[in-house]
Amino acid sequence: MDEKLESFAAECHRILKADPGPTGLEAVCKGLEPLLVDADFVATYLGPDNDATRKVLYEDSELGFCILAHVFKGTNEAPPHDHGPSWAIYGQAAGETEMTEFDMIAQPEGGEPGRVTARKTYVLKPGMAVAYKVGDLHSPKREGETRLIRLEGQNLEGVKRDKYQLA
Repeated sequence: MDEKLESFAAECHRILKADPGPTGLEAVCKGLEPLLVDADFVATYLGPDNDATRKVLYEDSELGFCILAHVFKGTNEAPPHDHGPSWAIYGQAAGETEMTEFDMIAQPEGGEPGRVTARKTYVLKPGMAVAYKVGDLHSPKREGETRLIRLEGQNLEGVKRDKYQLA
């Protein structure tokens, strides 16, 4: 782990320990944005030698949050989802991601997916980061290669999440 990532992880820890709520998440977003346009940082963690769709760069031993690198090749569109028991922060380093946020109109029940309606759509460009609180429903769409730094409130590898569909 290089000095920039180590410093960012320590700052995230400090912020989230003091305020794990929405204000703390926004502060972490603001701290992430300069790294997303730092050529050395991006080359180190999202350079051409990294083509992993999910790579854990750091996992906080006390608070449990993770910092991940994501590389998506080609077109990709995820269905509406939340991050289960966790929050998430998406930070765009290369390419663009069209993000749609949703309102839930019916909870998932009896094995059936929940139903949602679109509320807002916007484009994440390099240098932009956005936080999603626990339960926030969203869907990323990518038309070409994208490279992201994403944070999770806990390591979501293997965590079961509800399914949702458009109403």
